[in-house]
Amino acid sequence: MINFFKKKKYLVDLLDGFVDMHNHILPGIDDGAKTVNESIQLIDGFASFGVAKLIATPHIMHNYYDNNFESITKALALVAQELKKNGKTTIIDAAAEHMIDSNFETLLTEKQVMPLNKNYLLIEMSYLQRPINFDESIIAIAHNRLYPVLAHPERYSFIHGKTKKYNDFKQQGILFQLNMLSLSEFYGKEVQKMAHKLLEADMIDFISSDVHNLNQLNSLKKITLSKKTKYLLQPIIEHTNERFG
Repeated sequence: MINFFKKKKYLVDLLDGFVDMHNHILPGIDDGAKTVNESIQLIDGFASFGVAKLIATPHIMHNYYDNNFESITKALALVAQELKKNGKTTIIDAAAEHMIDSNFETLLTEKQVMPLNKNYLLIEMSYLQRPINFDESIIAIAHNRLYPVLAHPERYSFIHGKTKKYNDFKQQGILFQLNMLSLSEFYGKEVQKMAHKLLEADMIDFISSDVHNLNQLNSLKKITLSKKTKYLLQPIIEHTNERFG
């Protein structure tokens, strides 16, 4: 078990053995890594502070990133082949981050979604407004015997300051995944404030990096934590590892 009560200044010091269940390390299929070489650089960066497993979650977003099982597994195979060739031992797997858009329920109906660990479906929505089919999509996810995991709830500025909206999401059975970078000012002070508010309200279920590029990875390494924040993160890190390890 990780000793969270040692004096540790940096977030990455808590990630030895961690399972990162949301990132964009696969090459050339979304706004994440562009090449296999960049994928390997990102994986090496995660390995340098002890991350044991990465579950890549490229976007599935209609008319933008129309990924599917074939495109994602093909990109995964390219990276896995390169890791094996170079004797690297980081475990990688793949799922997807699904945008709640006009095509989402069709993907569900046709069994074209890619869950995490068979049962958890990573979802996101527009940063500008709630999709008109959001509630119907959550019901459809449940009907497919999947647990909805809302990526980075702290980043949806249109619900900042509306605690009831977050409570409504939780009552719908939606799990929350916090972005590590949100604990800093990387996305702005308002996102950082909301991240800590959700953390202190015990509303966060999982935590992950959502890293897309080397700049984000390097920013992740600079995040420092207060003693209180480290204490609050302990069960979330352990829960993430238990569910996706």
